[in-house]
Amino acid sequence: MTDEFDVSFVTREDRSARVLLRGLTPATANGVRRAVIADVPTFSVDDVRFVENSSVMFDEMVGLRLGLTPLTTPLDDYEIGDVVTLSLQKEGPATAYSGDLETSDDRVVPADDDIPIVELKEGQRLEFEADAVLDTGKEHAKHQGGVAVGYRHLQRVEVVGDREAFDEPEPQIVRGVVETDDGEIVHTDEFGNDLTERYPDREVRVEDVPGAFVFHVETDGSVPVEELLVRAVESLQDRADELADAVAV
Repeated sequence: MTDEFDVSFVTREDRSARVLLRGLTPATANGVRRAVIADVPTFSVDDVRFVENSSVMFDEMVGLRLGLTPLTTPLDDYEIGDVVTLSLQKEGPATAYSGDLETSDDRVVPADDDIPIVELKEGQRLEFEADAVLDTGKEHAKHQGGVAVGYRHLQRVEVVGDREAFDEPEPQIVRGVVETDDGEIVHTDEFGNDLTERYPDREVRVEDVPGAFVFHVETDGSVPVEELLVRAVESLQDRADELADAVAV
């Protein structure tokens, strides 16, 4: 992975982005996708010690919900296997939410405060202490910070002439992101995914742009989407360097 490639954001929101990468092979593009899912570590609850649980849920069910609660992850300050302690005390009638969790590190907190853990009725009580461990998605799906990751070829749309006068217009459906004749990057949602809406009475040709892929990445909030992508590419580079060193020996 010594070749350089270009990166530009097509859209960017708090937890999702569409990113255009040029200069990739299909194998490298799929490697980036897999690295986003499996290689970037996040904190997730791994062990729960219950002091009291008189709710209607078994301990294992509460533990499952805790394990699937995304936690913000400051990657620069922790290493794989590090542990942060969380705790909760709640008495009914009330609903215990993720925002009720207390943490030993204010940088490692629930990514969302309104995730329900369990509803407690009158007289019911929930108290526990839990260990959140830093690990990767290849070890367990609960550590996958990239919850939806996919990519498509960037397609170029070229106007080749006028439509024949008596031709009946038929929908020409494309999805994702396209590049126009003048180099503009356009998301197909803007014209309902139908090229006949953007280019009425025109004949167009659509082809894949070699080496250009548009990634759609969504994060659960544990890691910002930009950092998720950067860390994924760095992990690929590290493995490529490791392989090169092994071969050179």
